Amino acid sequence: MTTPLDTVRTYLAHLHASHTDGLIGCFEDDGVVHSPFLGTMRASDFFQKLAQASSGSVITVLDLFESVQPDNGGAVRVAAYFRYDWTLNDGREVTFTCVDVFTFDAGSTRIRDMNIVYDTHPLREEVGDKYAPDPTTKAQRP
Repeated sequence: MTTPLDTVRTYLAHLHASHTDGLIGCFEDDGVVHSPFLGTMRASDFFQKLAQASSGSVITVLDLFESVQPDNGGAVRVAAYFRYDWTLNDGREVTFTCVDVFTFDAGSTRIRDMNIVYDTHPLREEVGDKYAPDPTTKAQRP
């Protein structure tokens, strides 16, 4: 029997392999991601943007945590603490630690939502906002 913890392990394996379809498949059809860079987005849209900004990832899991006190609706939460060695599509490499907090509806093994938690300041200083629109493609104002 698959558990939410198993789903998070599968998610991390797909993230490591840069397997976009696999990542999206870990989520409910209307699942969402809350990202420090991109705000709240449908998981399918978020992982497509991640794929566009990335050329590879190495995920080193430091720890996994499962909720011991589910909320009143029976939701279960799992948190993954990991080091993310991220290769951007321009070849630059960035390493940081983060925590992803996953929420599962009662009885489900697909992710309802994921909150990404990390300090964005060092990343923005090093690489800028990799998700921002290309300023050269914006119309020039008079």
